[in-house]
Amino acid sequence: MITRFALFEGKVKDGQTDAFRKAVIERILPKWRQFPHATDVRISFAEARDEGAPEYPMILAINYPSLQAVEEALASPIRSEARAATEAVLTEFFEGRIHHHVTLANEYKL
Repeated sequence: MITRFALFEGKVKDGQTDAFRKAVIERILPKWRQFPHATDVRISFAEARDEGAPEYPMILAINYPSLQAVEEALASPIRSEARAATEAVLTEFFEGRIHHHVTLANEYKL
């Protein structure tokens, strides 16, 4: 199994945590669940980190059966819709950046 992670590093704008979580669940998650070959799509909201440590207030993880399936999903036109939905929510509620990681067992690839 291959897992592709998007790590949302930064912070939610002040006073917007509940609205951000709701927007993620209602506007982002359904788009990523439409990806071809995705066997599981999930969002986790991270707990607070130590002061000075990078913050990951949200992690989007998508499981695929193979690396080829990941490549096919990323080439899909659905990707642009999912990205647009994600960018709209981030612009509205989030300050930071996103890191993408693809994992295969213990081998990590950017």
